[in-house]
Amino acid sequence: MSGMLDSGTRLTAQNGEEIQIVDMLGAGGQGEVYRAKTPGGDKALKWYYPTCATPEQDAIVRELVDRDFDDDRFLWPEAYVPAYKGSFGYLMGLRPDHFKGLPALFRRQLRTTPRALLTACLYTVEAYQALHSRGIAYRDISWGNIFFDPDTGDVLVCDNDNAVVEGDVSGISGTMEFMAPELVRAEPGARPGTQSDLHSLAVLLFMFLMNHHPLKGKRELGIHCLDEAAERKLYGKSPLFVFDPADDSNEPDPMEHATVLATWSAAAGKLQDLFRRGFTVGLHDPAARVRESEWRDALRAVLDSVVECASCGRQNMTEPGENPPPRACWGCRTQLALPPRLVVTTPPPRAEHHIRLGRAARVQAHHLRPEPTRHDCSDASLVAELVEHPSKPGRFGIANRSQQTTWTGTRSDGTSQQIGPGQTVPLRSGLELDLGGGARAVVKAK
Repeated sequence: MSGMLDSGTRLTAQNGEEIQIVDMLGAGGQGEVYRAKTPGGDKALKWYYPTCATPEQDAIVRELVDRDFDDDRFLWPEAYVPAYKGSFGYLMGLRPDHFKGLPALFRRQLRTTPRALLTACLYTVEAYQALHSRGIAYRDISWGNIFFDPDTGDVLVCDNDNAVVEGDVSGISGTMEFMAPELVRAEPGARPGTQSDLHSLAVLLFMFLMNHHPLKGKRELGIHCLDEAAERKLYGKSPLFVFDPADDSNEPDPMEHATVLATWSAAAGKLQDLFRRGFTVGLHDPAARVRESEWRDALRAVLDSVVECASCGRQNMTEPGENPPPRACWGCRTQLALPPRLVVTTPPPRAEHHIRLGRAARVQAHHLRPEPTRHDCSDASLVAELVEHPSKPGRFGIANRSQQTTWTGTRSDGTSQQIGPGQTVPLRSGLELDLGGGARAVVKAK
């Protein structure tokens, strides 16, 4: 094994845990990551290069460990490992193999779906919102620090050792491609924090969904040497959105940037509007950047509006709500036929969720809450789903997947029935459902 620490090296964490190095998992700009045996099972150990093992970084790691941030979306520093041979490190959980890095997504080495990508974006927004709500700025949001499950959209935030309490000036400013323009320009008084995180988050979401950087258009193609000075101009001094409605001088090149032209045209207008704001006025006015709550609401609404093309089966984003504009499938260009939608009304303070009842439609527990603190699209939070009749193809019903709640269903003719857990009610326009707890739903034709 080639690294700073040899296999078999024994260390002791500050909390008393005995550690034995197994092998090296990888290396980055700040240090190396090792697999380590501990009394609690195998964990990951990040070990800093001596040049990065500064007193400032030491203080940051100790503070993060003491904060004891318990969130399963983060590989948070769990235990500080004191100095050994001129450096130090910290223990964190191991990243499971099913979580993949974004570079593999950008190289099209992963099989995933629009629904999984939208879910990953929603979970990413909520993860950083949870961090910001505790007064912590991440400061280095980038494609290198987020991993996701291409099947489910579950996310895992790594490299959390650069997060600091809002307003702290120590540590790094970020990765150039993701840094807010005022930080790239090194404006007096500009410092990394939650406002600059919002810009980085918008860049990350754009890359997740569009497979392209929002500021890399024709201007980049004209740069012969993309050195630091050129990057500072591209991302800081003269940033321009590739789809800026008022200036097309940095628009995508039809040949070189065919992917982003296709992904942008396939994106829901609700998301396009937020990206336009974030990368036009938001480039110059930090206060105008898109907040996590805005991304969360838009992503959830678009996720609920994904439908499968009847001709080719590909998933398509459609516009949320009533009577959306007609749209062609991004894959086969066939006109999409929109299925009915289920309008779920939550208890007070009332909110509405519009769920397109395609073949994969599901109602989750978060749909029954007016302001869910965290969305969960897994089977564990499943409340209802659309199912096809086992002996009558093309006939569908809504199955009660709750554990204990019996629904009351009222048909358009006024007759009603009870739908217990595991039972199914036939899908009909005008069907009203009392889902319990003050939540109600109605099936709409379009």
